[in-house]
Amino acid sequence: MKYLHADFLLPNRTAQRLYHEVAAGQPIIDYHCHLPPEEVADNVGFESITQIGLGGDHYKWRAMRAAGEPEQLITGDADPKDKFLAWARTVPQTVRNPLHHWTHLELKRCFDCDLVLGPDTAEEIWKWTNAKLATPELSTQNILKKFDVRVVGTTDDPADTLEHHAAFAAAEHPTRMCPTYRPDKATATADLSAWNAWTNKLAAASGKSLDSAGDFIDALQQRHDFFHDNGCRLTDHGLESVPFAPCSDAQAAAIFTKLRNGDAPTASEAEQWMTYILQHVGRWNAAKGWTMQFHIGPIRNNNSRMFEQLGPDTGYDAMLDEPVARKTISLLGSLACEDALPKCIFYHINPAMLYPLATLMGSFQDGKTAGKMQLGSGWWHVDTLHGMRAQIETLSSVGLLSQFVGMLTDSRSFLSFPRHEYFRRLLCNIIGSDVEAGLIPDDKALLNHLISGICYENAHRYFGFPD
Repeated sequence: MKYLHADFLLPNRTAQRLYHEVAAGQPIIDYHCHLPPEEVADNVGFESITQIGLGGDHYKWRAMRAAGEPEQLITGDADPKDKFLAWARTVPQTVRNPLHHWTHLELKRCFDCDLVLGPDTAEEIWKWTNAKLATPELSTQNILKKFDVRVVGTTDDPADTLEHHAAFAAAEHPTRMCPTYRPDKATATADLSAWNAWTNKLAAASGKSLDSAGDFIDALQQRHDFFHDNGCRLTDHGLESVPFAPCSDAQAAAIFTKLRNGDAPTASEAEQWMTYILQHVGRWNAAKGWTMQFHIGPIRNNNSRMFEQLGPDTGYDAMLDEPVARKTISLLGSLACEDALPKCIFYHINPAMLYPLATLMGSFQDGKTAGKMQLGSGWWHVDTLHGMRAQIETLSSVGLLSQFVGMLTDSRSFLSFPRHEYFRRLLCNIIGSDVEAGLIPDDKALLNHLISGICYENAHRYFGFPD
């Protein structure tokens, strides 16, 4: 049977109907990714499959290292073709890793190439894909059109100018590129030199002299307002674990002075400061109807030697295995007591934490906003068939799958949009198999509404992105 055939992952007639008649034609809202806004705004083209397919993709880099390829062929200065040939040697070894499916979905959907990548086909695929890339068909903006991406949510620092978002908005492209407010650097007090340099950058962006904690919060809020005016509707927070240590204004003022003086905070002060910032951001989000995303549980930069050599986000992160419930409940409760709890999405890189998160969420649904508390899609090391299934099964068991806002790529690669297809096929697989087993009614209207909601409509309603 042909690899990745039309009914790939669709084991029965119900799954096939749901995918081909309902899911496949849905537009995409990719509400969280790491695509460079400047490359979207400038409608960048790519010189080779190496540049667009391997540049910045640390999933692939990890696999290549595991296959024994030298770093020069991964992140080094080797010839782009030699890097691609190294990847071609690696791909056959990724069987049962989602990279094998992802790679070939990228080839099929982006390049109309049905070949299976390996050393014997690498030369032909290199020539074919690079010929495609030499045309305007696969420029960044045309890729967004090709996959009917209605919204792409980038990840942006509060001090960013958002000039590329504004330039792209003026181009009248059918995709809306919306920024996401990610204030992680405001709470990153482990490196005080970097924190103070970033605080100076925030001061310049806001036009404020940041002489106190109050000034700092005012500047963050001003940037929050600026992001809103530029289409932002989400914040994002990357956390090893959710903090909660109550912090008064007076305590925050003392901590801020200490940080500005270059004096390292204690562990409890660092947690207080992070709690203080998150609470303020949560209040602003609630007031504006924004969504607050919590990406929880990575333990980063584990290989210190390679971190010194390559820096962050290069494939050396793993899952943390610390408890999640108690402090998350305290943080959410502190905002709920003020009637200032925004819509929230919780992602955990460790699938063992899905049930605790899914059950604690139920304590904060408010009976006003459908699906206000969301269990986010399988993320990072969990966006595998097994991980995505675990997320769907967990949410279905203790929440409402029908309110789920669906998949995101969380990717730095413009070739990643077929991952939405991968998720949609698995979703139709699960629902179709339940129907065939008599576990869900074979009600066409019910099923169509469920699938179209998860693929597109729920996200369209939930986030409230500007038209």
